[in-house]
Amino acid sequence: MNQKLSFFSSYKKDLLAGLIVFLIALPLCLGIAQASGAPLFAGIVSGIVGGLVIGALSGSALSVVGPAAGLTAIVLVAINDLGAFDIFLCAVMVAGAVQLVLGFLKAGSIANYFPNSVIEGMLAGIGLTIILKQIPEAVGYEPAGNANMADAEDGFHWSDITGAFDHIQPGAAIIAFVGLAILVLWTTKPFHKLKLVPSGLLVVVIGVVINELLKMNGSAMALDQTHLVNLPIASNFNEFIGQFHMPDFSGFTNPKVWQTGAIIAVVASIETLLCIEATDKLDPLKRFTPTNRELKAQGIGNMVSGLLGGLPVTSVIVRSSANINAGARTKLATMVHGTLLLICVATIPFVLNLIPKSALAAILIFTGYRLCNPAVFKHMWKEGGITQFVPFVVTALAVVSLDLLKGVAIGMCISIFYILRQNMRIAYYFQRSSFTTGELIKLNLAQEVSFLNKASIKQTLENLPKDSSVIIDATNAEYIDFDVLDLIRDFYENQAPTKNIKMSLVGFKDTYKVSSANSEKQLVSNFVESGEVPKRTSGSYQNLIKQLTEQNDL
Repeated sequence: MNQKLSFFSSYKKDLLAGLIVFLIALPLCLGIAQASGAPLFAGIVSGIVGGLVIGALSGSALSVVGPAAGLTAIVLVAINDLGAFDIFLCAVMVAGAVQLVLGFLKAGSIANYFPNSVIEGMLAGIGLTIILKQIPEAVGYEPAGNANMADAEDGFHWSDITGAFDHIQPGAAIIAFVGLAILVLWTTKPFHKLKLVPSGLLVVVIGVVINELLKMNGSAMALDQTHLVNLPIASNFNEFIGQFHMPDFSGFTNPKVWQTGAIIAVVASIETLLCIEATDKLDPLKRFTPTNRELKAQGIGNMVSGLLGGLPVTSVIVRSSANINAGARTKLATMVHGTLLLICVATIPFVLNLIPKSALAAILIFTGYRLCNPAVFKHMWKEGGITQFVPFVVTALAVVSLDLLKGVAIGMCISIFYILRQNMRIAYYFQRSSFTTGELIKLNLAQEVSFLNKASIKQTLENLPKDSSVIIDATNAEYIDFDVLDLIRDFYENQAPTKNIKMSLVGFKDTYKVSSANSEKQLVSNFVESGEVPKRTSGSYQNLIKQLTEQNDL
């Protein structure tokens, strides 16, 4: 199913979802800019560009684009190496140009090769990371040097968790607990009729009200500005416009700018493709995003972001999943989030600065739980078995303990291991008929016979009994590795005659240049004419090797 909805078909849900994503994205944009060593406003610019420019061009209905935590280390080092932020902006524009070229080269098709178990594991890992990283924010703990990294692409540190419970701010904890209670209650049947009121927005409003009441009563539990959204406030329009940075175009003559741009393009493209794949899996309407179009949209967006003084952007799973959980159905939601970023930071930043971070943490914790729900683990074990469950769990744990890209890379390696292991197990299927006058063994080669199957086929040929008749059928084989072909040829021409083994090679493609002096019909007829009812066995290659080995040991 790839159901399409018109832009305004679900405008009520999309407007509310856009508002929720805007509230979540605002502190993320600021935090990521701070962690990157860039001006705080650069994070806002990239969020606006991600919502409006890429939101309009993208083929994804639900993906949200903005500055990503996974790029902070690259950005921080690049700004220091290039010596100035306005020079770095040239690298952002280069990254966008490279992504645009990748889109035209159809490099987005790489997303089709991410295994389902790895994508599911990535989502579960990000969900766990969101929960763990938001616990300090929920209880009002601000670790020294913490950049309010609420996104989940960069893993987390246990020290933040252990330190959080030693520095609990009661006011923040109360707001987070009330917020979580509302979010949970809104999913139960008794509160079904109240779903018209968006739970996320209610959590934010109640969080503001609780903190303002604490302030009015002079309570020590009231949160100060360090525990609230902290947005730069411009005193006039000219000061607001002055927060935009223009790139120093002389930076394009610096080779390091091009090198940095290429690195950003590759990392940002991979993160985007991973997020797009994951977002499509979460989409309740199961729509598919054209990945090459997405790379083109991201490329144009990064060029615009660099031109206006913003950070590099990618599709980000935390905001995308929050967008879906808030009820979004079309790209209107992400464009609303970008519009609100632009309007609100220009007109009412002082109102946004009243929002407690713990209220936003409650929304993110609930979002994280929905991504790593225990039911997902149960489903992967029950439906996928160990070959799907192990890559799923390893990916999830690696994303939590390391970061998104490393976690996915490790998960891919584990998944490939199981694919290769399974491939080794299916070298061929056999049919064995034992007559008093000899053996008739037929080997039906698998669809793909790679070098990994060489050992099993070699072991089989070496254990074939003397004076037997053997048929090797390659009719169903789409690919046979050269080493395997060479092995079969050598055995047929040199070893089989010494053991008086009659062989028939059938179904091999002409390009393989495998000839046979005996036909399958000829070998079979030699036994059929006797009228004897043989003892028959069949199965995978392990069974045949076991039978032949035991027979030779007697």
